[in-house]
Amino acid sequence: MNAPDRFELFLLGDDEKKVEEKDETRVPNTAVFTFNKEDHTLGNLISQRLHSYEYITFSAYKIPHPLFAKFELRVTTDGSITPRDAVKKCCEDVVADLEVLSRSFTTEWLGKRIINEGEQDRLNRERDL
Repeated sequence: MNAPDRFELFLLGDDEKKVEEKDETRVPNTAVFTFNKEDHTLGNLISQRLHSYEYITFSAYKIPHPLFAKFELRVTTDGSITPRDAVKKCCEDVVADLEVLSRSFTTEWLGKRIINEGEQDRLNRERDL
């Protein structure tokens, strides 16, 4: 098989960086970011989130090869902010959204657990009668 070992899909090597940036010289205010050991999940999330900012004129990602866990994100801004700062802001906003989601999920889960425990107590009392 040509497929790499599964642990190679998420563990960074000693010489690998998580994110590498390369300026695009043909298009102004454009950079290409290479995210190592990541896939469509993060690529699509960041690319689509970038579209919600007014200073982004273009953002898209591609997977160069399906056997290697990496994607390239191309970002073009209107010049009011650098592509690096735009990606950084996007990632901070995604993390904040995920924290809100985590808190909401935990609150709902605890609420359901309390309801289930109360229901179990009621059923136990009815059974004992």
